[in-house]
Amino acid sequence: MSTILIVDDDPIIVKLMSISLESAGYETLAARNGKEGLESALKNDPDVIILDIMMPIMNGLEMLAELRTCSDIPVIIVSGYNQSDYIETARKLGIECFMTKPFDIDILKDTIDLVCEVSTDFDDCQEEAHPS
Repeated sequence: MSTILIVDDDPIIVKLMSISLESAGYETLAARNGKEGLESALKNDPDVIILDIMMPIMNGLEMLAELRTCSDIPVIIVSGYNQSDYIETARKLGIECFMTKPFDIDILKDTIDLVCEVSTDFDDCQEEAHPS
């Protein structure tokens, strides 16, 4: 079972995503800001992170920059802030996808499925190329 970390300060969005993803068979974790999200990501090593941009304490792009110094966990940004400079910064930091709020939960689930599948395939390739 894949674990998804949802980092968003809107409790309604977190609840919606959690219910939908858990019903699709994912385990979910939640954090209310980038600082909590970074701590949770490093502690729990989720398979995918869903990340908002505008949050208190540490915003999503700051969290992503910190995360990239030590981890390549796949990140999907879901944000109402879709200005080109945010998108460009996020892409340079290595996101998998940028979705704009409001979003379609089914498209989000399909995107997560794809990211998890590609990540698993990549891990399998790494193990075959470099057996332990």
